[in-house]
Amino acid sequence: MPILIRDVREHELDLVTAINNSAGPSILPMDAEKVRFFWNEADYFRVMEQDGVVTGFLVGFSDRAPHDSPNFRWFRERYENFLYIDRIVIAAPRRGGGRGRAFYADVMSFAEPRWAKLCCEVFLGVGYDPALLFHGSFGFREVGQQTMDGTGLRACMLMKELCSHEWIAATYGERLPDEPWLAPRQRPSRAPARDTGT
Repeated sequence: MPILIRDVREHELDLVTAINNSAGPSILPMDAEKVRFFWNEADYFRVMEQDGVVTGFLVGFSDRAPHDSPNFRWFRERYENFLYIDRIVIAAPRRGGGRGRAFYADVMSFAEPRWAKLCCEVFLGVGYDPALLFHGSFGFREVGQQTMDGTGLRACMLMKELCSHEWIAATYGERLPDEPWLAPRQRPSRAPARDTGT
C-alpha cells in the first residue's frame, strides 16, 4: 500500500472539495469557485493517493500569487520570498500513519529550491496542541497571531526558514537542474483568477 504524492488532476477537484468540507472545524470550507482558483493559481497543489484512492491534498501559494486570504495577506505584509501553505487535509479514515509528515517532506523539497521561507497558520482553540507540536517538529516557529475578520477564529502564524535556499539560489539561480522532482507545477493556461478571501 505505497503512498503516492502527485499533482492534482482537474477531474479530481470535486473530490478535493468533498475531502476538504468533511474535515471538520479546523479547516475552512470551500466551494467550486475556491477549488477552481486553487487549480488555476496555486504553485503547489498535490494530492496523496493510496490504493488508487485520493486520501488528502496540500495547496501552497508563492508570495507573488494573486491570493487574497487574510492569513496570506498577513504574511505578505511582513515577509517576502515565501511559499504559503493554504491548507493540508487528510481524509478522516486515513489520518495517522505519517501521511501529514510525508506531505510536509514533499512540500519542503519543492519549496526549498525556490523560496527562503515556508509559512502557514494553525487555528487556536480546543485541541490545537497536536497541530502546533507537529509544526514545531518540522522547525516552524510562531511569528505572530491574528484574528480573522468575520470568523472570530484566532490563528497562530508560523514560519520556517528553508536553510538550503540561499546556497541553491547562489549555485543555480533560477535555472534548476532538469530533474522530475524539481519540475514546477504545470498550471492551466488561462486568464489569472483573483481570490475573494478566506
